[in-house]
Formats: sequence, C-alpha cells, structure tokens
Amino acid sequence: MPRRLTPGAGCGMARAMLIYKILRADEWAALQASGETLGAPIDVADGYIHFSTDKQARETAAKYFAGIEGLMLLTYDSDALGNKIKWEPSRGGDLFPHLYGPLRLTDMVEARPLALTDTGHNFPEGFA
Repeated sequence: MPRRLTPGAGCGMARAMLIYKILRADEWAALQASGETLGAPIDVADGYIHFSTDKQARETAAKYFAGIEGLMLLTYDSDALGNKIKWEPSRGGDLFPHLYGPLRLTDMVEARPLALTDTGHNFPEGFA
C-alpha cells in the first residue's frame, strides 16, 4: 500500500494548486457524455485517477501519450477536490496527486486541447 501524504502534512507542498489530467479523445468524449468517469484503463487498474502538477505534466505526456493526437488537458483545483486527493510518491519519488473517486466534469476548472507538434505536445503558456 503506498504511503499517502497530503500537502501541508510535512511534505512541504502548498495546498491550493491547480492539477492536470490528460485524456485521450475517446476518454474526453465519454466524460462529456456521462459527466463523470473512473478514468483511463490505467486509472481503473490502479484504483485512482492519475493527475500531474504543471511541473510533471510534460513528462507525463511524453511518457504515456507520445505521438497521440487529440488529447485534452483538463485543469482541476486540488483544494476543491478535498480529501479525495492524496499526494503519493511515484516517478523518481516525486509526489503526484491521485484522485480517489470519479473524475467529474462539474469539478473541472478548464479544458484545453493539447496539440501534437513535431517536437511533442504543445502545452499552454506558463507551464514549467
């Protein structure tokens, strides 16, 4: 069982921050149609929805979504998701936000296309 940490509980992370979920076109369409989802197959298998911070999202896209067109970058407020968000160690010991519960369209702050270019995915201005 992974060790669960929450921001502000000795891990040195600020509480209020935006977190990001990358969805494939079919996953985005399903979320729009039903209003909520248990996530991609990896999310369902792991039992939680994988999110990334702005500093982690580029690596997540490169590692898990390389060459895939039609992606959507969804923005959520970690505070608004409350205690359903757990900060847990993952790649390289970094703490990643994991949502224990369904991903809801009504909780989303923003959705933007994540265009694929010849150098990778084109993230919005301001990303680390």
